[in-house]
Amino acid sequence: MDAEVGIIGVGTMGSMAAWQLAKRDISVIGFEQFGIGHDRSAAGGESRLFRTAYMEGPEYVPLLFQAKKLWRKLEEESGNSLLFLNGGLMIGEADSPEIKTILNSIQEFRLAHEILPKEKAEQKFPQFKFFKDDLVILDKEAGFIRPELAVVSATNLAVKYGATIMPYTKVEKIIPEENGVRIFAGGKWFKVAKVVIATGAWTAKLLPEIKDLLIPRRLVLTWFIPKNIEATKPDKLPVFARLRGDFRLTGVPTLDGTMVKASYTKNPEVISDPESLSRDVYSEEIEKLRESVKQLFPVVYPDPVRASVYMDAYTPDHHALLGYLPNWKNVVFASGFSGHGFKLAPIIGEIITELLIDGKTKYNIKHLDPLRFVNSFLS
Repeated sequence: MDAEVGIIGVGTMGSMAAWQLAKRDISVIGFEQFGIGHDRSAAGGESRLFRTAYMEGPEYVPLLFQAKKLWRKLEEESGNSLLFLNGGLMIGEADSPEIKTILNSIQEFRLAHEILPKEKAEQKFPQFKFFKDDLVILDKEAGFIRPELAVVSATNLAVKYGATIMPYTKVEKIIPEENGVRIFAGGKWFKVAKVVIATGAWTAKLLPEIKDLLIPRRLVLTWFIPKNIEATKPDKLPVFARLRGDFRLTGVPTLDGTMVKASYTKNPEVISDPESLSRDVYSEEIEKLRESVKQLFPVVYPDPVRASVYMDAYTPDHHALLGYLPNWKNVVFASGFSGHGFKLAPIIGEIITELLIDGKTKYNIKHLDPLRFVNSFLS
């Protein structure tokens, strides 16, 4: 055996799994086809939202509580500041499904929050345009994460604890066997006892049989110049999700003192092959965003001055695949986080570690179990 655990994809989830496995004296070898902290998948863009009043479902809230603790643990061990809690505004029509789910999360777990009447919201957060049918919710346990720094921090800790990490080493093939898994990468064969597949939007290149369950989507992130820099600093502008009709604008305050990141994040474009991803952004893509920013977020000039393209893998129900694959007893899968996984990364790393060591996890991840798509796996 070259290691007890092989990790394919040392990105968002793979880095966190490597850190926690190596810390528990499990021998790890990690394969990454690009560099550590690269921008070729889902971890780029300088910031990711951390939310607890969760529009994707209250079943995530207990995981988010533990994720917050583990973010602080990663900060402590690495010496890097990664999670900044400056609050989060969730703004949308009161009868929208997302707002109703956020309220369910708040009520079920008694989350620290404030519901702001329109007049108070306008006074406290003049950066936004509010409508009479909006419900304005301040999630007091929300904020932002520095994603590239987080991946690099977790990976370097894994190496410190004994892991072997192989960047720029593409895995071409995996062969599960009765007593382990063989991996062909970088022109060589490796043998490990168990494997973690955390390859995100690139998964169908490795496992084409599940391409219908993990659909790569193109994420365009955009940055704008504020009309008032002071009003967009973290002490004045919370992270936000601005919902209106079929539009969803999510963003963070200025982190560099010049630009605000605000991006359209609903129903991103499907791409057929991650290797042919267009990283150019065209004017027609910006038009709808421009008009919505002008209407809903008037604190910035509506023409973005920067745009970057990334990817993530989406499942049909927008919940990840996390757990053992049917008929592959030595393979744990962690992919398909559908654009909302980064905030959960350290708890996903802990769950992967438990699954590999104990064969089970103490956390409720029924909604993420690959077996919910068992017919697709077995077809």
